[in-house]
Amino acid sequence: MSISDHPKQLLSSSELVAVLKAAAEPTRLRIVMLLRSGELNVKDLMQILRQSQPRLSRHLKLLHEAGLLERFREGSWVYFRLAEEPRFGELANSLTQAADPEDPLIARDRERLEALKREREQTAQAYFEAHASEWDRIRALHVAEGNVEAAMRAALSDHPLNVLVDLGTGTGRTLELFSDRYDRAIGFDVNQSMLAYARTKLSQAGHDRAQVRYGDIYNLSLPTEEADAVVMHQVMHYLSDTSGALAEAGRVLKPGGRLLIVDFAPHQMEFLRDNHAHERLGFSTEQVADWVRASGLELIETQELAPTDASSDRLTVMLWLAKKPEVPPHLQSDRKPIAESKVLLEEI
Repeated sequence: MSISDHPKQLLSSSELVAVLKAAAEPTRLRIVMLLRSGELNVKDLMQILRQSQPRLSRHLKLLHEAGLLERFREGSWVYFRLAEEPRFGELANSLTQAADPEDPLIARDRERLEALKREREQTAQAYFEAHASEWDRIRALHVAEGNVEAAMRAALSDHPLNVLVDLGTGTGRTLELFSDRYDRAIGFDVNQSMLAYARTKLSQAGHDRAQVRYGDIYNLSLPTEEADAVVMHQVMHYLSDTSGALAEAGRVLKPGGRLLIVDFAPHQMEFLRDNHAHERLGFSTEQVADWVRASGLELIETQELAPTDASSDRLTVMLWLAKKPEVPPHLQSDRKPIAESKVLLEEI
């Protein structure tokens, strides 16, 4: 079911009054207009609106309490975005669409926002260029990235991706890769420089249905059974608690949802541990299957992408696809007698 398929939900009269009161102030309306273009923190809004932190914090608090905005923490910063709950999000979008984009005040805010984005892009690009050689060296050790990405898309080709979660999103490439498939996507990472780069890339490409957040991979800020699919692309070898991360991935998956893990087969390249912070030198399918099973999932597909030259100094990329059962295993044995009892009752 896509977002548009959900039944229309309406605001109560008190909720509607609260929203209209919150938006009926020039600075707060300008904030709503700015957040239509993406997430911003208080520092960003101070720079654009040229107002003090206490004053802006008060405006943001009122908009958040009315339901128009959502807030989330990224390290020491707090970011804001327009509400995702359809009842409030649709109204927020309607307000922004009703305003004249050429209004002098709104146009000036937009110009300052674009200048801020350009500054971010330059900073993020500098960070990426400083580290690009490290990533290029690792990519050169295995099959072409295009082959890996094609295999990733094929693995999830027959599964709906209304909500996609990318753990350890890095540059946001996975969110770009599946951008034609999802209604909403969230990428989590703990590296703020990488998040800034990913946010910039997604904004430049117009992927407004994707967002990135600072987040603990072992304790995600997501409800249980929220995601249709979770992707962990070249993430596990950095983790000290692999089973904990997979358990959290299993928690946020909907029944029937998919977990796609992309990582290396076991290898002996110690320099990746010494120079690139790899905690683990690859994984066997048996290890992954055990962790997946302990997380309440079942491994349904394994794919090996081995280097064509079979050289000892090349890495084999593995794809493991797991599924969350529609019915928890401990309840499956109880459902059949219930179904049979229903049939017997209908026959009486």
